Amino acid sequence: MPEFITAPATLILVGLLAYLLGSVPFGIVITRALGLGDLRKIGSGNIGATNVLRTGNKGAALATLLLDAGKGGLAVLLARWAIGAGDAAQVAALGSFLGHLFPVWLGFRGGKGVATFLGTLLALAWPVGLACCATWAVMAALFRISSLAALTAAATSTIWMWLFGYGQMVFLGLILTALVYWRHSENIARLRAGTEPKIGRK
Repeated sequence: MPEFITAPATLILVGLLAYLLGSVPFGIVITRALGLGDLRKIGSGNIGATNVLRTGNKGAALATLLLDAGKGGLAVLLARWAIGAGDAAQVAALGSFLGHLFPVWLGFRGGKGVATFLGTLLALAWPVGLACCATWAVMAALFRISSLAALTAAATSTIWMWLFGYGQMVFLGLILTALVYWRHSENIARLRAGTEPKIGRK
């Protein structure tokens, strides 16, 4: 766990602002702007980049991926810049991640958080973030299943934290990983059944 040196009221404010930033549903905003329909009624109904890809618009999917990752990273960087403490940065990471999973604008029904998860890790500790991104990319290339790649990247995140000397992030990593697995419970069931769709399938 990080050493908590920031005033609790400040951490609460950081967490709230990060949550609001994380709550911005870029997938829905982009698909509506491009006339692709309501993302929640397409494919899996998820608001993330993988489901945007099922519309057939690769540009929209890439934009969603970058913006969902960017909002998590931006929350961390702003907290670090404004407060200058590791505890605030980690609270911002958790807040933005929860915002994506439970956005107030969508009745607290959001995405699965993979891009935001990776974005926060890149901003918190870029070696860890890059290692998780590489893990995702390798698994996606080998099996062409986004959820499997995401689950593997999340599962190895705390290992990378230890290996790269970011032990103070492990507790946060465990929380984020648990949330990723919880949000992917249906995907895990389909993986076990062998019915999980592959990347790019409409």
